[in-house]
Amino acid sequence: MAEMTVTLRKTALNATHRAHKAKMVDFGGWDMPVEYSGLVAEHMAVRTGVGLFDVSHMGDIQFRGPGSLAAVQRLCMNDASKLAVGQAHYSAMLDPDGCFVDDVVVHKLSDNDYLIVINAGTREKDVAWVRKTVGHMPSIHISDYSDMYTQLAIQGPKAQATLQKLTDTDLGAIKNYHFRWGKVCGLYNVMIARTGYTGEDGFEIYIPSDEPTSGRVWGEVLAAGAEFGILPCGLGARNTLRLEAAMALYGHEISDTINVFEAGLGRYAKLDKAVDFVGREALEAIEAAGGPQRKLVGLEMIERGIGRDGYPVCALSGEKIGAITSGSPAPFLKKNIALAYVPAQHAGLDEVVAVEIRGQLVKARVVPTPFYKRTKKTA
Repeated sequence: MAEMTVTLRKTALNATHRAHKAKMVDFGGWDMPVEYSGLVAEHMAVRTGVGLFDVSHMGDIQFRGPGSLAAVQRLCMNDASKLAVGQAHYSAMLDPDGCFVDDVVVHKLSDNDYLIVINAGTREKDVAWVRKTVGHMPSIHISDYSDMYTQLAIQGPKAQATLQKLTDTDLGAIKNYHFRWGKVCGLYNVMIARTGYTGEDGFEIYIPSDEPTSGRVWGEVLAAGAEFGILPCGLGARNTLRLEAAMALYGHEISDTINVFEAGLGRYAKLDKAVDFVGREALEAIEAAGGPQRKLVGLEMIERGIGRDGYPVCALSGEKIGAITSGSPAPFLKKNIALAYVPAQHAGLDEVVAVEIRGQLVKARVVPTPFYKRTKKTA
């Protein structure tokens, strides 16, 4: 029987990545760069200067019409009625059990116009969920614009100085989790958002997804950042950067078997908002029962060893109590760190547990998260 050939999806920058000699991998059905010059070098460029990422595999769902806000409020746990035009916030779509369909960023484009950015690996599932959950609601038009944009992330303390060379929009006036429309690299009506997934200052820009335009803008951003040592960055550095910043990744820290309180994201679930949202009843029940039985914690290895994704977490007695969801060496912090789910009674700060690494129990300590927090004002 012949093997089935899986055709990977490609962003408009695929040929550009290959021309840059990027190492390509299958990521959620997409042919994506995992690294160019090396994960550590790329990670450090973002922490100390600036890095450029292609994140065009992310999805974009737009809600338009007088019923837009009602639909977003029904779908998402945060309170979108508090957003001003030009503002975004972190949120999530939940199932009736209070577990994650996906985590999202909601942007308010106008009073009757919202854009939700969703994850790449859950794109089709998310679009189907949106249509099933709110597609019947009145006065709303739902559009999947995922393939219409090339989304570039310019991240790091020199991100503003780099991008400012390419736009006359005053980037300093854009607050964190806000956005403006401006001219970038000669393109009009580009959305410039002060958002990212690295724990650093930075911007994400949305440009037309045709290959020549995408390649030109990619090159112009690299040229603008050359004086700051800009590097093109792959998914490997994106993962270690978000891990140092303790930012959740779908399929790891959040999934359809993990609820909001377990993931430590209860602050984004507005149980008191006027409109009912999918999953609220389940979250109220969990809260009433005294909270989650397990919690997501940060671990720092205190003995030699690297806790990797999926490794068992044990009590010092050897009893298995949980598992690592994400773990690796932290290039900037120069420590071995991990995120893991453990029973609530083992989640206290400075609790010492053990990670099972190739049959050996290696000690780790529960530490505060995020492991890394940006403190300096950027330029």
